[in-house]
Amino acid sequence: MLKNLQPPKPVNRLPYRLRGQLLSTTELALYQALVTMAEDRYVVCPKVALNDIFLIVRPNENVHYFNKIFRKHVDFLLCDQQTLRPAFGVEVIKPIARSELRAADQFMEELFLGAGLPLVHIPSAQQYEISDLVSLFQIAVTKARSVPAADAGADSVPDCPVCGKMMVLRIHRNGPNKGKLYYGCIDNPACPGVVQIKG
Repeated sequence: MLKNLQPPKPVNRLPYRLRGQLLSTTELALYQALVTMAEDRYVVCPKVALNDIFLIVRPNENVHYFNKIFRKHVDFLLCDQQTLRPAFGVEVIKPIARSELRAADQFMEELFLGAGLPLVHIPSAQQYEISDLVSLFQIAVTKARSVPAADAGADSVPDCPVCGKMMVLRIHRNGPNKGKLYYGCIDNPACPGVVQIKG
């Protein structure tokens, strides 16, 4: 009878395994406090990718900014309960003086403030008081309101006057305008559309 027993065939499994707990103990404590504080006004989303929140304006001109947000996330994003529009970002930071913010923390602050979205820095702890969190949220809202809104016109790229497609920033290589920037059709050389940049 033992002769008929065959060893189990190896299973060809993909090389992925479940990580286990999504949030650390301190992150989970903060998540629970945020859910309590948000009540029915906001949805608390943990670990949201930055490139799901922000887009890069004039991407062909600002391609080097892509790596700054690629594969990076904000610890928590509070979104409007009805529309899921982002309302607050939340970053857990080591309890240090505000003047000693790390470069990564400083970039996150500039990123969120530049988009008009309050970013709340919350020192890592084992437990959180709702009243302390509310104070930190109020500080973040005040700071976000103090930053002037971005000029939407400066973010725009003209459409090609010939075919209507998107234009890309180019530089004149020769001629009387040599060295000057201009917008050329993305379909160039098939499309000759050009928009000169004044100034």
